[in-house]
Amino acid sequence: MISLASLMEESLQIAWDYLERTGEIDDNWLASRYLGDAIELMIRQGQRSRLVLSNRAISAYLKFRNANIVDVKPERVLR
Repeated sequence: MISLASLMEESLQIAWDYLERTGEIDDNWLASRYLGDAIELMIRQGQRSRLVLSNRAISAYLKFRNANIVDVKPERVLR
């Protein structure tokens, strides 16, 4: 069984690697914070699949980034 901290770290790394490879990260701090918040929220809601966590975080981040909205919280995009 994987710890929640490891689950968070691995899911974040998967999302980060994908977004970095595709050139979607403009602001490292903002991307890191947004992805971390999104993944933490989903873990708190009971999600335990690394791929689901990372894919949903990627999707939420891309929606956030493409909307050009400064204050979009992950819970609004992850509905």
